[in-house]
Amino acid sequence: MALASSTSEPRNKPVEFFKGSNGFEKIILTEARGVCAEVYLYGAHVTSWRNEYGEELLFVSNKAVFRPPKAIRGGIPICFPQFSNQGILEAHGFARNRFWKVDDHPEPARPPPDKACIDLLLKPSEDEMRIWPHSFEYRLRITLTPGGNLILTSRIRNVDSKPFSFTFAYHTYFSVSDISEVRVEGLETLDYLDNMKNKERFTEQGDAITFEGEVDKIYLSTPSKIAILDHERKRTYVIRKDGLPDAVVWNPWDKKAKAMADFGDDEYKHMLCVEAAAIEKPITLKPGEEWRGKQELSAVPSSYCSGQLDPMKVLMG
Repeated sequence: MALASSTSEPRNKPVEFFKGSNGFEKIILTEARGVCAEVYLYGAHVTSWRNEYGEELLFVSNKAVFRPPKAIRGGIPICFPQFSNQGILEAHGFARNRFWKVDDHPEPARPPPDKACIDLLLKPSEDEMRIWPHSFEYRLRITLTPGGNLILTSRIRNVDSKPFSFTFAYHTYFSVSDISEVRVEGLETLDYLDNMKNKERFTEQGDAITFEGEVDKIYLSTPSKIAILDHERKRTYVIRKDGLPDAVVWNPWDKKAKAMADFGDDEYKHMLCVEAAAIEKPITLKPGEEWRGKQELSAVPSSYCSGQLDPMKVLMG
């Protein structure tokens, strides 16, 4: 598959291939209105999602490392077959720091050639089989809709002779103007596990989640829609999810930001992770079974009501 030069990156086709950072192969998806997304084969990692005005909607650290085995800091890393350190594998598993392939035989059907869509495939190598001895096929479809929404659909099939279990997350880093001006709606009154307190279980008390310090929580049995309201930019991100009952909310704040070599000291102010996930109850697949998990992201102008951002039109839409 020929790769175009990365110098100009013309965006007049829905799917184009280029060389990116460190010579890694990447794919640019472009919709007719000019909305575009950038996907690296390393980690099947979405590193950019820009609206029709060229505004970046995802956060990637200026110190991100594009070099194996380090995962790319920002964008949408895929946590599989393990979230965090909840298991025997490296933190967040191995899917995010392996090279994926373009799926030449996508299922259930190949998308039309004029659609901004790419199908990627990961199968275990001998190295993965040594640390996680289960045979699987992981198919990922990344799509830009005509309206500019970004959809990631994962399909994981057990092609082994024995069952296996896994946990999962789309570790999405959203770009925000100022973390102190951001609210998350849709998780109020829910139970969560606090990773800063040995995964102790609590119930969310506020009418929205706001940020004044480090947050690292796993919300349980969450709704299919979650909204992130950015007051300064008058923008609302909406996460729609299917097959992913949990949601992680994370911001490292200042001390942890300074401790991460691939993260700028002050970058925590301009990012927020809200992750569609399946963590509390691992997914178990019998031989031949398949799991499907979908995340759809949209960014819409925020509306005002009595001086406050009103997410209800978005959440009820």
